Formats: sequence, C-alpha cells, structure tokens
Amino acid sequence: MEIKNVPQDDSSTYGEMKKAIYAKNSNGKIKSIGSTGWDVEEVVTQQVIDDLKQSEKEAYEEAVSGKKSPLYYHMYALRMDLAVLAQSTGFFQWSIKRDFKPEVFSKISEKRLQIYCEVMGKTMQEITELPKVSYEGI
Repeated sequence: MEIKNVPQDDSSTYGEMKKAIYAKNSNGKIKSIGSTGWDVEEVVTQQVIDDLKQSEKEAYEEAVSGKKSPLYYHMYALRMDLAVLAQSTGFFQWSIKRDFKPEVFSKISEKRLQIYCEVMGKTMQEITELPKVSYEGI
C-alpha cells in the first residue's frame, strides 16, 4: 500500500489515537505512518466489543443467580477467557472451572485466591464480591 492510500476514516474505536501502518513512500521504501482507522475495521471491532459485553452480562447474571462464582464474572469483565486465565495463573483449565462453582470458590485457599488477585489486578474483597452493575441496553 502506498502512503497516500493509508485509511484515515477517524474510527471511533481508536479513541482519537492512531495505529501504525506500514506503507511505501514515493521512493518505494517501507515507512510507518499513522492511520486514524478504516470504516470496515471499525465495524468489525465494534461487533467484537458488543460480543464481549454480552458475554460479560451473561456471566454477571450467572454469578448473581448463584450458578457461578464471582471469579467467573471478573474473568469476562476483564475480557479474559478460560485459556487466558489459565495461562496467566499457571492453573489448569479444569481446576479453574471448579473454582467457577460457588461452593468450591468459597473454600479455595488464600494463596490461590491471591494469584487470581494478582493476575486480575483486584483485591481479595473485590474478587470475592460482585459489583453493582447495570446491563440495561445490552
């Protein structure tokens, strides 16, 4: 792509930031240039964000109803999934799934809970409770 063809569509998903795009200058050399976005990319990014918000809402509802532990909600609220949480904590996925059960989560060790806190940037109190959140309009 040539520098003059780098998209500059002022994507709202960029938040007034720019993304580095590599393009050829007039001498044919590859150069980095800032792009304010591309309409197509914005649409796709917004769809992904909407899907993530929906997953977060569903996780919240399951935690509020007592089907899942607060850990389950916090994972989705931080835009993580089971694989990312397992990789970040060093825990096996099957053991994290067990911690999603409220009766198991209430009994996990402080050491294990502290690892979740560190990975998620939460305090012990925050990770064991659900925040009061409204998902109206999602």
